Amino acid sequence: MTAFAEPATTRHPSRTGTLPRGERDFSVIPGGPLFRLLVGARLAGPALERLPRRTVILCAIAWVPLCVLSLVEGRAFGGTMVPFFADIALHVRLLIALPLLLAAEVAVHRVMPLIVREFVDRGIVPDAARERFGAAVASALRWRDSTAAEIVLLAIVYGAGIAAVWHYKVALGLGGWYGDSAAGAKAAGWWYAAVSLPLFQFIFFRWYYKILVWARFLWQVSRMPLHLVPTHPDGRAGLGFLAEMGLAFAPFLLAHGAILAGTIADRIFFAGDTLSRHVIDIALVVAFGLLLVLGPLLSLTPRLFHAKQHGLLKYGALAERYVREFDAKWFPERAGAAPDDALLGAADIQSLADLGNSFSTLRSMQLFAFTTEGAVLLAAVTLAPVAPLLLTMIPAGELLERLAKLLL
Repeated sequence: MTAFAEPATTRHPSRTGTLPRGERDFSVIPGGPLFRLLVGARLAGPALERLPRRTVILCAIAWVPLCVLSLVEGRAFGGTMVPFFADIALHVRLLIALPLLLAAEVAVHRVMPLIVREFVDRGIVPDAARERFGAAVASALRWRDSTAAEIVLLAIVYGAGIAAVWHYKVALGLGGWYGDSAAGAKAAGWWYAAVSLPLFQFIFFRWYYKILVWARFLWQVSRMPLHLVPTHPDGRAGLGFLAEMGLAFAPFLLAHGAILAGTIADRIFFAGDTLSRHVIDIALVVAFGLLLVLGPLLSLTPRLFHAKQHGLLKYGALAERYVREFDAKWFPERAGAAPDDALLGAADIQSLADLGNSFSTLRSMQLFAFTTEGAVLLAAVTLAPVAPLLLTMIPAGELLERLAKLLL
């Protein structure tokens, strides 16, 4: 049941101070065998420090051997239809998308503990539900730290990764630095299939698992008796702070856009495709990315809907009572009497205006814990890497000329 007695903006300084460490610092990002391995190798700290070192080492493991082996095999600049340095999708994955995925971990980890604390600091999770909230955090931490989950991810990557590289590369119908087929793979191709691609895919799919843990946590929170205030000025009953969580995933979506752009670029330059043939693919990736990032917040929509409906009833009844008493006091001539109080400076007039403003805020309350502007921004971030491919359809000179005609 949604309550109205305690404003969602009320601060409880003592609550955060007495929160168990797991709840105070909760994040789905650190944890698991890979994280422990990186900490042990001094490539990460407890709060995901040492990002530059971690990025350089992992990218070097994935990319440098491919470069060296391609040079040795004479397929770095030529000798095949798709030389090593001409494979746009490869370099985008290992030198752009992989660093973005690692940077996204830091971006999300910095914001998530602050966001989770707000549930308690603002009194949205009442004292009666604190035990359930703590249990949800503890459950999410167990899922986050699961060794079995990462073993399954590793099995999926190696079970399908080696086959996937040949399916994708050979699908172009061209020989490349990697070889012409699985049977005719070059040493660089085997390193890509056995090390580089699985490393990238593991970090990539591990992100999906982390988002699953986050979505499950929010779903559990949404089942609790939350204190929501439908007249909150954020227009989301006090849950507007969750919109910041979606924006923290921007580097993650940028990595998706980069992977998409690299894949399309390879097909345009080596298989004769055009950008227009991939419009549906682009739309699907953007929609999928938004669903990944903003979808977990939708679990709170039923709570927001209930708060709004309940608020409309309660505030409607309050407004009805007030305006009747206001009418009786200030329009007594209807009953044959004259008003006794002076009109100027009367607090009743201001109170009526305040009540009207509160009711207007309630009626315009949104049912999603994210903003339209935020969703548009995230979509634009996903699309940004694809924008340069427009030059494959319209020459840069013509594009600038059209832009000048529109603006000048």
